[in-house]
Amino acid sequence: MNTSNGGGAFEQPASFVFTAEYLGRARAHIAKYPPGRQASAVLPLLDLAQRQSGGWLPRAAMDYVADMLAMPRIRVYEVATFYTMLNLRPVGRYLLQACTTTPCWLRGSDEVVAACEKKLGIGMGGTTADGMFTLVEVECLGACVNAPILQVNDDFYEDLDGPATEALLDAFRAGSPPPPGSVIGRHGSAPLNGRTTLTEAPGSAPGAGDTDNAR
Repeated sequence: MNTSNGGGAFEQPASFVFTAEYLGRARAHIAKYPPGRQASAVLPLLDLAQRQSGGWLPRAAMDYVADMLAMPRIRVYEVATFYTMLNLRPVGRYLLQACTTTPCWLRGSDEVVAACEKKLGIGMGGTTADGMFTLVEVECLGACVNAPILQVNDDFYEDLDGPATEALLDAFRAGSPPPPGSVIGRHGSAPLNGRTTLTEAPGSAPGAGDTDNAR
């Protein structure tokens, strides 16, 4: 069955079955819930189905999960169409999720998006001709202190600007992605210019350990 979802027609697989590995993981999720409440596992099972399918969720996979959980299929469709983490059309090998919510925007997310579009030759929602990259816009990813960020599959790349984004894409295309996290080497969410508080180790402050002062 061909389906169009705003990104051109694509082929839906006729069937879907969990592999032995994914079936074991699915059963482990279902076992977390009491009898009769197995529908609570629908979201993790859809995530597993999406991962097995290469980053997107075919209709056959949704039907399979619904039958496995003894749920009406329409209820599974409702979940799949609500959560943006679930992709209802094929995506590239690297799914680039560009956050453009206020904190990232104030810190230069427009540069990140422009760099992606320029480097890859695609617009928002597009996939490169070689099937390597898909670019989408998302709401807050929860890493505002290290904005702007780009989520690539499961990993966050933080403190980006235009040139850093282009270098990141080059690394992925070359098959040598850098470690996730801050691209400028910031430790955690430390200030860009170093610490301004708690600059001394515990016990090193003047008077520390002076028991006479405590009497």
